[in-house]
Amino acid sequence: MAGHDVDELLELLKNAVQDGFSLGRAKCVIDRAQLLELIEDIENRLPSEIEQARNIVATKNEILGSAKREADAIKRAAEERARQMVSKDEVVVAARQKASEVVNAAEQKSKELRIATNRYVDDALARAQEALEEALGEVKTSRGSFKSASKN
Repeated sequence: MAGHDVDELLELLKNAVQDGFSLGRAKCVIDRAQLLELIEDIENRLPSEIEQARNIVATKNEILGSAKREADAIKRAAEERARQMVSKDEVVVAARQKASEVVNAAEQKSKELRIATNRYVDDALARAQEALEEALGEVKTSRGSFKSASKN
């Protein structure tokens, strides 16, 4: 089943169960080897989906870290510039105002990046969670059907 993603494999698994020779309402005869191969392929692909979710979280953390470092650097630069201009009152007032504006802009940018990144990561994790929950449900259902069929 090379080349299929988890969703496609789950669809194949579902079709195999649905297309099985019916033995009444709740039981059917299915190709054990085919079902076991599909389940094995799903098990082999799930770790990559989990790894993708981990990579998304790592990317989010890198983006947030970079934004924080950038904001800190801007803040330090603004503070240093303000210290250098302390000699004159008007210049000091202007420097503090400019530093505050720069810091506020950097903090706002950092906040916006964090919000956007969190939304993106949450969406990606939600999709991964849904796929994993659906896969787990299909596997549980298939195992139950398989056990029932093998008892008869």
